[in-house]
This record gives sequence, C-alpha cells and structure tokens, in this order.
Amino acid sequence: MIFSRHPFQSGVLPRASDWRRTLRYLFETEVHVYAFSMAANILLSFFPFFIVMISICRYLLQWGSAEQAIYIAIGDYFPDDRFGDFIIRNLKVVVAQRGPFQVMSVLLLLFTANGIFEPLEVALNRAWGITKNRSYLRNQMVSLGLIFACGGLALLSTVLTAVNQELLIKLGLASEATAFVGAMVFKLAAVPISILMLFLIYWILPNAKIPWTPLLPVSLLVGVALEVLKNVNLWTWPWLRAKLTHEYGPFVYSVTIILWGFLASMVVLAGAEWAARSREASARAEGLQTAGAVD
Repeated sequence: MIFSRHPFQSGVLPRASDWRRTLRYLFETEVHVYAFSMAANILLSFFPFFIVMISICRYLLQWGSAEQAIYIAIGDYFPDDRFGDFIIRNLKVVVAQRGPFQVMSVLLLLFTANGIFEPLEVALNRAWGITKNRSYLRNQMVSLGLIFACGGLALLSTVLTAVNQELLIKLGLASEATAFVGAMVFKLAAVPISILMLFLIYWILPNAKIPWTPLLPVSLLVGVALEVLKNVNLWTWPWLRAKLTHEYGPFVYSVTIILWGFLASMVVLAGAEWAARSREASARAEGLQTAGAVD
C-alpha cells in the first residue's frame, strides 16, 4: 500500500488505487510461482518441524508440559477431530519409534525450510527493486540463521504456554479450564511472536540493507492478517473438508496444508510489497520537501 504519510500516522488509510495495485501484484505470474514454491516446502517441512520440536521437549528438556503445548498449538490450527488427532497421533508414534536423536528429521527440516527462504528472498528482492540475488551458498547461510531464530521464537511460544499450564495445574484448576486457558495463552503469545518473525524475515532476508522503520507497521498488519486468515480457515473448514475429500480423497490433508501455505505466502509477499512501496512514497515525499526548502 502507498501511504501519503508513514503508516499509522494521522489515521491515514490506503486509497482504492493502493488496493488495486496490491491486487495486481498478487495476480502476477511470478508471485504465484514464489507462493506455490514456498507452500510446497511448507508441506515438506511441516512434519519434520514438529518431530524436532517434540523430540527437544521430550528428550532434551524432558518437559511434558512443553510437549503438550505443542499439541495445543496443532489443535489451534487444526481443531477438526480427524485432522488434528491424525497429526498428533502420528507424531507421537514417530517420535516414540525413532528415539531421542532425530538426525533425518533435522536434516529434512533444514533442507526444506531453506527451500522456503530461497524463493522468498527472490520475491523480497524483487519487491524492493534489488536486482542481484545472493549466491546459493550465501542464501543457505542466511536461511539457516533465520531457521534457528524463528525456531527459537516458536519454542519460546511453546515454553510460555507450558509454564502457564503448569501454573494452572499447581493451582488445582480443572483440566477443562487448563486446556482452555492454555489455548488462550498460546494465542496471545503466538501473535506477537509471529509478528517478530515476520519483521526479522522482512529485514534480514533481502540482499540489501533494508530500513527497518517501514517494516514495523507492515509486520504488525501481516501478523494480524495471518491470524484472521487462520480463523477464516477454521470457520470454513467443515465445508472445505467435504469438498477437498470429494476431490482429493486420501490426499485431503496434504492439499489442505498446500492451500493454507499458498494463501499465507501470498499475504507475506503482499506485506513485502506494501513495505517497499510505503518506503518509496516516503522517499519521494522527503525529496519533494527538500526541493521545496531549497527553492
């Protein structure tokens, strides 16, 4: 979006032409290529990510409440009994069978998560007008750092939920209340942490020094938009599940993750374009003010 002033100042809202420019950007062929590439790698990294997280909580930290917090997170995104229970049941079986050191899961997670950041860097560079991408090796190094940073933040969200769970248990509250409050705490912790993840990605991943000021409001907007998208997915899931099951049969869960990943990727890419155009508009305004002062 282009703002005549910095976003969130003086209640300035985007004009209709700004929304049209964003929609035109989202319908560009390259943007769809980037989003589908990211969605495919989200599918590939989805199960290894949770295997690694659960293994850390169960074997390294030996913290049952943290493991339960991960299941709360899964239930928050996939509340359907068949879908959520299917994922959780298989995760428990795989983690129990493989033992504490999940070498293959770690390698798969690093490879597929790097696959998410590779097209994302190209898309962010294009949004900011950066003509040169990083080399493959440099991209992998930067992506690896972001993987550890985002993974650490995700683990922090899990730890906060686990601490709250243990506190409620010590207070002797009923299990139903514990589960409900735990889910609420996860939601409250997940949104600001996801906003911080988005800020780090927008700031670090492009192959240039990006000003951080336009990234703060955009990260906030995109984080809220992703939370809204998640709830839309939850509300429409019964209808969507019936349609996808009819069309895709046993592949319904994989297709669901691909579709959700595609839509989330489109929102993230739109946020990058908003930030770049906001900065461009601010730079033009500053240039006009400077020229006026000189005259």
